[in-house]
Amino acid sequence: MNRFLADALKFAAAFGLGVLSCFAAAVDPAPALKAEDSLARLSDGNKRFVAGTADHRDQSAERRLQVAEGQHPYAVILACADSRLSPEIIFDEGLGDLFVVRNAGNLLDDHVIASIEYGVEHLHIPLVVVLGHTKCGAVTAAVGGGELPGHLPSIAQSLAPAVTMAKKKPGDAVDNAVRINARLSAAALSGMEPIIGEAVKSGKLKVIAARYDIATGHVEFLE
Repeated sequence: MNRFLADALKFAAAFGLGVLSCFAAAVDPAPALKAEDSLARLSDGNKRFVAGTADHRDQSAERRLQVAEGQHPYAVILACADSRLSPEIIFDEGLGDLFVVRNAGNLLDDHVIASIEYGVEHLHIPLVVVLGHTKCGAVTAAVGGGELPGHLPSIAQSLAPAVTMAKKKPGDAVDNAVRINARLSAAALSGMEPIIGEAVKSGKLKVIAARYDIATGHVEFLE
């Protein structure tokens, strides 16, 4: 074996071990947690936020150093990208507590699903919450129809099933669509094979929809 090849193999081995050690630190198993416990913690944190008595937990320098060694989030939150909705704030949580995936309209696509699968499979998270919210700009635009610039039509297209169903119901079409969209996504995730669907079937995972009220700060879980 020539010297160049030997050096290359040594580098590859060292690099591989480094990657594996980083991965192991990121997915170091946490104590088993039930979905009901995770949901209760989210609800308690939201109550503190609404009441103006937030603890602002897990935001210290000590916590930062702690999560540098590995993460053990207790819930996945699929939320809208709206600036008025920050899951860590509205649930009164901090670094390493929530595994958050965000986009306009809290929509599903391959990257979003893969991110959630990572949280379920490797971080052993027992709860996924699909979080819609009042006054959602993406949903409002989809309900209003008309021409949209750039890549925005893709969002309206993804929201079309919820919008169609919402317009057939009494009440505010936008709020109806927000609720329906969250429920449709939660239902789709629950049956998403193989990772998420199997975890739901085995009882290791629960997937639910929720609605955040921007004015009141209250999160309604749509079970």
